Amino acid sequence: MRRFWSYGPIDKESHYYVPRQDLIDYIYTQLVGTSLSRSGHYITVWAPRQTGKTWIMQQVLWELHKDERFDVLKLNLEHLKMVEDVDRIAQWLGQEIAQQLKLQELTVSSLDKLPEVFRGGYLKKPLILILDEFDALAEDAISGLAGMFRNIYNTQRDGAGISQEQQTYLLHSLALIGVRSVLGIENERGSPFNIQHSLHIPNLTYDEVLTMYHWYEEESGQTIEPAVIDRIYDETQGQPGLVSWLGELITETYNEEHSQPITSEDFESTYSLALNVLPNNNVVNIISKARQEPYIGVVLELFRTQEKLAFTYDDPYLNYLYLNGVIDWEQATPTKQYVKFPCPFIQKRLFNYFARTLFRDTGQLIPPFADLSDTITNTMLDLRNLLRYYEQYLQKNRDWLLKDVPRRQTDMRIFEAVYHFNLYRYLISFLENYNGRVIPEFPTGNGKVDLLIEYVGQQYAIEIKSYANLRAYKLALEQAARYGGQLGLNEITLVLFIEAIDKQNREKYEVAYVDTQTGVSVNPVFVVTG
Repeated sequence: MRRFWSYGPIDKESHYYVPRQDLIDYIYTQLVGTSLSRSGHYITVWAPRQTGKTWIMQQVLWELHKDERFDVLKLNLEHLKMVEDVDRIAQWLGQEIAQQLKLQELTVSSLDKLPEVFRGGYLKKPLILILDEFDALAEDAISGLAGMFRNIYNTQRDGAGISQEQQTYLLHSLALIGVRSVLGIENERGSPFNIQHSLHIPNLTYDEVLTMYHWYEEESGQTIEPAVIDRIYDETQGQPGLVSWLGELITETYNEEHSQPITSEDFESTYSLALNVLPNNNVVNIISKARQEPYIGVVLELFRTQEKLAFTYDDPYLNYLYLNGVIDWEQATPTKQYVKFPCPFIQKRLFNYFARTLFRDTGQLIPPFADLSDTITNTMLDLRNLLRYYEQYLQKNRDWLLKDVPRRQTDMRIFEAVYHFNLYRYLISFLENYNGRVIPEFPTGNGKVDLLIEYVGQQYAIEIKSYANLRAYKLALEQAARYGGQLGLNEITLVLFIEAIDKQNREKYEVAYVDTQTGVSVNPVFVVTG
């Protein structure tokens, strides 16, 4: 029986997979081209880690091996990532190509000698070359090799239509595989490789995810509730590595009763472990990219609740985060694109990481002799009163609590997200003493933050905003009501962080709003940060 696999390329005989034949066929056609006298394309194949690009290129490689017109070679370059000397890299490439194709010895002493390896008088057949982990090379190596390949490509184009015997070079086509699109804006000297087609490996569709899990059901005889598959797709947005990792967890690691269906309850307990306990190399890598300067500022800005961040590929910070899987983009209107997190699972892991890193020590939450009978009992939780305690806590401890938190470089103001992280940690620390549970939710993939609280069998919801103006305030009330209705709640709390508010405005705007369409009561609570 097959297994779900997220630890490198898929073995089709041993693992569940999605054929993705259309994508494989497209890449194959790009590399083969239309004829021997006209070379195939030079392409870059890129995607964040664990999206299946290496496996897809393996399938392409095996198809190419069937065509006896070509020599086909795939070389992995990751072991050269610490090599700064471009000539050493060129020497290795020349030697490896000669050895694997069983060609006569040719000494390559430097980068400018490497083109000799691709000459018609040396190669026996047109060569299709695939270089994996190309973007792991040093920037000078990437730039130098790209310039060389571009020169070969242009020389071949100059001789398009002549016979194979007359062609100067027999490098028929080239594929460069990497996390980045390889030769974009990060290269300060500019890209000499503007002749390549850039191919992005997309996430799995819902139907593809469904196919994988139905395949498991057929082989194992164990059913999976449809809601579980829906949750897996919603939480991962089809990211192949995460889809397979969660599949492994629910069908193997934490699947104790194979004779019973895998239920939503089974999934939720496993998913909690995936969020809070279990290591995952893909997630660890994404967090390592998100926390680095100068990119951390962009990630923290993405958690803001009032404005979406416009996406442009030419922004070097957004480009880096996008190509490393930290962020994605959405098409909001025909002419507007915005930044979003790639999936709820990644967003939750990042939120948890920053919240715990910034506020490991929350200090004293409540005055030691405070009477909490109006705030929490064995049967109820009053969020308005609890948030009053939080506001007092923030004001009393802000000097040490916020001393070393990240600030915007432009005006040195504290990022909005910092207050969200702090409130989340406060609520967790407070409620863990009462066996309560706090769950962050991000329904839009942007800055919108909701905290769901489970206490004594009841569910409470908090929607978090930063106060901007009265128009946004009124809109927030309506949005909170709709969200409360979706949760099946009669009331929801809207927290509005604000620098300052006088008693008159607090009394005026901290009044419950009852939505006429949903019937949900929204309780706004201002929390002063200044």
